[in-house]
Amino acid sequence: MDHGTLEREIHIDAAPDVVFDVLSNPEHVREWWPDEAEYPVEPGGAGRIGFGGQWVQFTVVDAIPPKLFSFRWAHAAGETAAPGNSFLVVFELEPTATGTRLRMTETGFRERGWDEAKIAAEYTDHAGGWDHYLPRLPLRVGAIR
Repeated sequence: MDHGTLEREIHIDAAPDVVFDVLSNPEHVREWWPDEAEYPVEPGGAGRIGFGGQWVQFTVVDAIPPKLFSFRWAHAAGETAAPGNSFLVVFELEPTATGTRLRMTETGFRERGWDEAKIAAEYTDHAGGWDHYLPRLPLRVGAIR
């Protein structure tokens, strides 16, 4: 396995503008992904997200409603998020006849300078995380509609 790009795709029964809001707005994000989320929803917006009391750095790369939301995360506090020190997550939203097709990619595993065992472990951890959290996204969308 390459462990270079993690990819997921789901369909959500809601318009892209609704899905974009739930993907990007910290108020909604904390209901389906981290326990806490503090960041401005604008390119370059830096903040943090929290899982079980552990904070992780978070920086918005692009916010183009209702088509694209991307961010870098898990870089060291005090560092500017960049290739080589963080993961890049990109959510692409595409309208369908019955809602929104959401494509998610996460990259940055190989760029961190880790050995193969560490790359595989991080990739596996993130794959399991997204498999757990992404199915919660449509439930949150349904709860606010």
